[in-house]
Amino acid sequence: MTTTEHESFTALTSFAGDALPYGGGHPYADYRKAELPFAGLVDLADRRLGAGVIAANDEFFAQRENLLVPEPAVFNPEHFGHKGKVMDGWETRRRRGVSAQVPHPDPADNDSALVRLGVPGVIRGIVVDTAHFRGNYPQAVSVEATAHSLSAAPEDLLDAGVEWTELIPRTPVGGHAENAFAVHVERRFTHLRLRQYPDGGVARLRVYGDVAPDPGWLSELGTFDLVALENGGTVEDASDRFYSPPEHTILPGRSRQMNDGWETRRRRDTGHDWIRYRLVDQGTIRAVEIDTAYLKGNSAGWAALWARDGADGEWVPLVPRVRLQPDTVHRFLVNPVPATHARIDIFPDGGISRLRLYGSLTEGGTARLAERIAAIS
Repeated sequence: MTTTEHESFTALTSFAGDALPYGGGHPYADYRKAELPFAGLVDLADRRLGAGVIAANDEFFAQRENLLVPEPAVFNPEHFGHKGKVMDGWETRRRRGVSAQVPHPDPADNDSALVRLGVPGVIRGIVVDTAHFRGNYPQAVSVEATAHSLSAAPEDLLDAGVEWTELIPRTPVGGHAENAFAVHVERRFTHLRLRQYPDGGVARLRVYGDVAPDPGWLSELGTFDLVALENGGTVEDASDRFYSPPEHTILPGRSRQMNDGWETRRRRDTGHDWIRYRLVDQGTIRAVEIDTAYLKGNSAGWAALWARDGADGEWVPLVPRVRLQPDTVHRFLVNPVPATHARIDIFPDGGISRLRLYGSLTEGGTARLAERIAAIS
């Protein structure tokens, strides 16, 4: 994996040029990718968090909404429609010059899409995925970001008075590849503008980072889920990520299928599996939900929940080891204690779909969160 340094970003990959035409077999067999340092970070552009592609200047061949589909892009070589090959991504028509004497597009020509993040956040990494766009990918891309109301309309964002910060300047990308960039701008953003030069197709856009919630909103709510991704909770570590990631346990809503939760491999020893979380900031947990939705023959058999105050604090029990039922919501009222971290242990293995830790921020937690968000706004 090669890197290219720039003030606002580092190109983590250097894929360039066309991929070979599809010749049959598995369509991902010659897909170009690299090991990326984004494991454990939230995809701020996850549709499940409320993200959306709210506008694009052109989507002639393939709809802009495909950019944020959670699953990898799929390819069906036999799928053609009235406008041509049906692609799983965002694809624009071919640009042309202004006349027979000037048939090529101007070097500045580009197509653009406006993306609303699901939650405000500090962006740490961006992946512009051109999977299956082998000869019809853009020559280059750029990404800008701004902070606005999450409910802003496209015309609000395109107003001349809106300030956009360049995260990735115009940079060449490769076809049928995972083009990845680390971002070095310590600011809170809500929207992105993806440009592709001069035209072409992008399969997926991933925007990895840290959630930066609105302290005023959480303060007014009073009681909320202190560990939810959308509120700024995070997974710090987990014993096992074999079947599905532990971050799923703090996504919004209930799980809709088995792989929408966290499931570990089968243990053949006497140990147990666990997830450690960091709360949005110091808070007091008063009620707990452990959900095993859609985990029926593979839910955890038992679970215990712990909390601690501070990275070096002592773990204290919130919920003693209890039996879990498959495909069931389990609710517990707990002895309220100040906490910054939580840990769920499951025995011996299996999984849970969601964990909810309802409570409120302490006075110190409220002040620290407000100070932290003010520093990046």
